[in-house]
Amino acid sequence: MPRHIRTIPQPHEAVEIVDDQDRPLGVMPLAEARRQALFHRTVLVLVYDGAGRVFLQKRARTKALYPGRWDLSASGPVLAGESREDAALRGLRRELGIGGAGLTRLAQAPARPETGYGFTTLFCAGACSGPLLPDPAEIEDGVFVDRDELDAMAASFRDMLTPALVSFWEQDLVFRPGRPGTGRGGTDGAESADRGQDEDEMPDTDWPGTPDTDWPDPDDAP
Repeated sequence: MPRHIRTIPQPHEAVEIVDDQDRPLGVMPLAEARRQALFHRTVLVLVYDGAGRVFLQKRARTKALYPGRWDLSASGPVLAGESREDAALRGLRRELGIGGAGLTRLAQAPARPETGYGFTTLFCAGACSGPLLPDPAEIEDGVFVDRDELDAMAASFRDMLTPALVSFWEQDLVFRPGRPGTGRGGTDGAESADRGQDEDEMPDTDWPGTPDTDWPDPDDAP
């Protein structure tokens, strides 16, 4: 179960550059990796409340990618020398002010322009026992939503959601049996059974490419 904690963001985040097969090549600052449209690694984390609703964050207007859009609970790059799990825990601390007692890997998605060329891994952190403490530098707003509310958002306001949120919603990875929010059981203990799942066994996801979506150019990112 996530617990509350605070962290201080690092000013010059360096990420590991990888090839199109996610094999390491070198290290450089995240902003430069995005500017050059180079492959790297990122994470997304799902956090729920006691009623099983998932927390959605509205990205700050200062974000390089998808400013002002609604996104999954927490996100961030995998820094050089950092595991994906550690990156997910750091994202929880940095953006929401909480620490996760355990994470479950749910899925991974290939690097695409829609992700800023990041190979993305989706985690679940379970239910939060107390209030979240969003960092205003990272998150403009936030809300807990249930399955019906998220369905309505995706149906009527898709252009206000990030491609990652749309993609994982389309594949029913946000609310599933055995996790909070499904109405069919789901506890932190049930999630722990999936820990240690091999990446090769996780489902590979794809990103939506609706013609009416104007994807930002990573070269424009600061």
